[in-house]
This record gives sequence, C-alpha cells and structure tokens, in this order.
Amino acid sequence: MIFTILSKMNYLKKISLLLVLPAMVFLNSCSKDDDAFVRVTVNGSQLTTSPSDFTIGDRSDFNGDIDASFTGKDGTATRVFSWNNNLSTADYNADITANSDGSFRMIVEDSEGVVVLDRSIQGGTEPDSIGGVTSTGASGIWTVTIEVTNFTGDGSFSMSEGN
Repeated sequence: MIFTILSKMNYLKKISLLLVLPAMVFLNSCSKDDDAFVRVTVNGSQLTTSPSDFTIGDRSDFNGDIDASFTGKDGTATRVFSWNNNLSTADYNADITANSDGSFRMIVEDSEGVVVLDRSIQGGTEPDSIGGVTSTGASGIWTVTIEVTNFTGDGSFSMSEGN
C-alpha cells in the first residue's frame, strides 16, 4: 500500500513537471526585452563603442566618406566613432523608415570638441530625412555620436568632407 501511494506521488510530480515546463518556456520566449535591439554599421563595420568606452586618439576610426546604416526593433543605443575630416565643414544626410515613435540623433564635434551638428529625426512624423552642411569647425579628427532611441525600423546616414 505504501509503495502504491509513493508511486502515485512520483507520477503526480512527473505530470506537474510536464505541465509547468512548457508554460515556463512559453512565458520566457514572449519577453519583449529579449527581442529589442539596435545595430549601427559604418562602412561595413558594426559599431559597438558606447560613449563610456570611447577615447579620442591620434588616429581616426574612419577616413574618407562615411556610408552608414542602422536598424532596430524597440531598441535604444548610443554609438560613437571618430572620423578624419581635413576640411572645416562636412556634408551630411540621414533618413529613416520607422514604424513607431522612435528617434535618430546625430551629434558631430570638431577636433576641438565643439559641436558643429546636432540634428534629430522623429519616427512616425515628417520630415523623415535631414541633410545639409555642418557649422564650421576645426579640421582634424571629429567625433560622431549616433543615438537611436526606442526605434523600430531602418535608416541610413552619410558624411563627407565639406567644401
């Protein structure tokens, strides 16, 4: 009789485990946090440097024209890179295709740390592009900060030495 009771308890434990395990897997796979992401790619290289990791050196990360793209799903990220600009201005363009209220922001500082550009595009509104020429700054190694906030969609940006 005791063997029968222990056998039934063991059976109930197995049944409980079989019912609980799929529920845990299902609930864990539905987490939105696991799905959120942002990727920023410049001239074919994915950026991973955040402001806390960035240091300005005597070499730039990129020379010449900048051709970049970004994509995200409910993601937020700030990425930084250095760019060698031999002139005192830069031409820039950026556009987004966003399905939500997310935003894109580009901040550019000249070689002396002076902000020469700080522009944003808000998702879900017009205009969905920006472009023009930065303010005049000191030539040399410039710092470009890209902020993508709560963003779902795709976009691109480009920079080249100005006139």
